[in-house]
Amino acid sequence: MKVVLVSAVALIDRDGRVLLAQRPAGKSMAGLWEFPGGKVEPGETPEAALIRELYEELGIETWQSCLAPLTFASHSYEDFHLLMPLFACRKWDGQPHPREDQALKWVKARDLRKYPMPPADVPVIPILRDWL
Repeated sequence: MKVVLVSAVALIDRDGRVLLAQRPAGKSMAGLWEFPGGKVEPGETPEAALIRELYEELGIETWQSCLAPLTFASHSYEDFHLLMPLFACRKWDGQPHPREDQALKWVKARDLRKYPMPPADVPVIPILRDWL
């Protein structure tokens, strides 16, 4: 089974809320909420992938020193296995805004389970909730 490496981030604002992005129509798992991020390209580190993806998807800039490893997810889908390191980030430049037709929502950690998420994201919710 093919292993896909995806890097994700819990952006945490001053009020302790986490940013979720809703997968847009036309993408797999459309309508589900997820932590921002994306596939790690060949020759790219997970941190570099996040820095690139945050700029491409949300128009914000951050730095490797602002990405704290938090946990990871390992989940088998029907045709691939997803490995997803999740980082926490509290510092970035700019205001997140959707650049890929996705909806965005700031959510308190205790309310994350109210949002339907891809199966790989669900196990990291308690870890994030306990950390915050």
